[in-house]
Amino acid sequence: MKFHLLILSLIGVVATAAANDVRLDSHLAILRPLLDKTWKGTFTNSKPDQPVVDVQKWESALNGHAVRVVHSINNGAYGGETIFLWDEEHRTIAYYYFATEGFMTLGTLAEKEGKFVTHEDVKGDADGVTEVRGISEFLPDGKFHVRAEYLKKGQWTLGHEVTYEEAPDAKVVFK
Repeated sequence: MKFHLLILSLIGVVATAAANDVRLDSHLAILRPLLDKTWKGTFTNSKPDQPVVDVQKWESALNGHAVRVVHSINNGAYGGETIFLWDEEHRTIAYYYFATEGFMTLGTLAEKEGKFVTHEDVKGDADGVTEVRGISEFLPDGKFHVRAEYLKKGQWTLGHEVTYEEAPDAKVVFK
């Protein structure tokens, strides 16, 4: 009986280790802390009586050669999907973002001083926004902070700022 319990315990340990050992291209390793998690945050400039809440789900994709993120704001009022991958030609992490409103962006991500620095070119009608730049970072309390600015009519303005927390029960919703 003890032998069977030992075997079952070992199987459980191996299964847990395998689940945590997500295959991932080494160039994308900086994204690993976000993987296999669902994150939820409220936009700082939203109103308490009408919060703007974003839910993001991060996962490894394409046999570890990419990272996929799906997100939705306010239960599907808006959403999108991002694919991050290594661009060997330009020696950078590139990403594509596709929005439920019909536009897309092509961006790059670089790590600088422990932060993620992003820049995107917008393709299609995004309410006059032509570029997006952002800075994201992990906070000491395990949260993830994102701040983005939009280039609209030739001027950079605050786009959004969100601090995300892990929210395993939160769901990404598309309508």
